[in-house]
Amino acid sequence: MPERKPTRTADLDYFYGQSSELFSFYRIPKLLFQDSRFQPLSTDAKTLYGILLDRMSLSARNGWLDKAGRVFIIYTVQEVQDSLGCADKKATKLLRELEEYGLIERKRRGLGKPDLIYVKNFSSESSKLRFLNRDNDDSGVVQNTLQDPAKLRCNKTERNNTEISDTDPIYSDENDWMSKRAQLEEYFSRSLEMDLLLRLYPDDEDTLYQIVDLLVDTCATNRKTLHIAGDDKPAEVVRSRFMKLNADHICFVLKCLAENSSPIRNMKQYLLASLYNAPTTMQLFYQNQTNHDLAMRR
Repeated sequence: MPERKPTRTADLDYFYGQSSELFSFYRIPKLLFQDSRFQPLSTDAKTLYGILLDRMSLSARNGWLDKAGRVFIIYTVQEVQDSLGCADKKATKLLRELEEYGLIERKRRGLGKPDLIYVKNFSSESSKLRFLNRDNDDSGVVQNTLQDPAKLRCNKTERNNTEISDTDPIYSDENDWMSKRAQLEEYFSRSLEMDLLLRLYPDDEDTLYQIVDLLVDTCATNRKTLHIAGDDKPAEVVRSRFMKLNADHICFVLKCLAENSSPIRNMKQYLLASLYNAPTTMQLFYQNQTNHDLAMRR
C-alpha cells in the first residue's frame, strides 16, 4: 500500500502574544528523553505516558484513590487506540512496554472489567531500581465503586481507529457525508471524553448530555453573533473556544453548578456562560484554592 502523503491545509495563522495558551497540551517529562535509562523506550510509549499522566490529574481531582491513597486511572486499550490512532496490537504493545520499564502498573480485576492503571513516579529515588513489571501486586481494594462505561447517547456512529483530522475536525473531506450536527456530536464525545465523565458523574448524566447538546447547537448555528454572559460575541470566537474544551473544563462547570446556592433563572444562559469562561476561570480557581490550602497549613 503506497504511503499516504500529508495534505497541506489552508494557510494557517501565526501565534500572537499569549494565543498559544488557548490550547490544551499533554505534558511529557523531559527526563524520558534525557535520562539514559529510558533511551530505548519508544517515542510512542513516551507519548502514551504523557497521555496517562494527563488523565492522572482528573482522577486525583475526583478522588480515585485506593486504600493506600495512591491515584489510579482507567484507560482501556480502545482508548489508547483512539488517542494514538493505532491498532489493537500496537496499543497493547505500548502498554506492555511502559509496564516493563516500571512506568505503569496494571491491576487486573477480571470479570470483563477494565484494568486499573497506576502511573508511576519515576523521578523519585525509590523507583530508580524498579524497572521490571511486578507480577504479585499488593495495590489493595479500590474505594470507589466504578460503573461500566455507558454507551454515548449522542453518538451512535461506529468509531474509526484513527483520530479525526486535527487541522479541521468538523469539515474534513473524509467526513463530508456526515451531517454537520452528527460531526459535532462525534467531536465533542471524543474531546470531552464523555465515557469517562459518565463514569465519574453518573448522577449528572442528564446535565452532561444537556451540555453536549448545547455545545452542538451553539457551534452549528448560522448566526453571526451569540449572546453570552450579557454580551454579544462573534459566533466564530465562541465556536473556537468551545472546540477547545476538554473533560477538565466540564468537571469544573459541574463543580460550580453543584456549589451554586443562588436560583438559576435561565439554565441555558448559565451553562453557556460557564462553558465559555471555563478555560480562563478554572486555572485561577484551582490556583487560589491551592494558595488557600498552603496558607492554612502554616
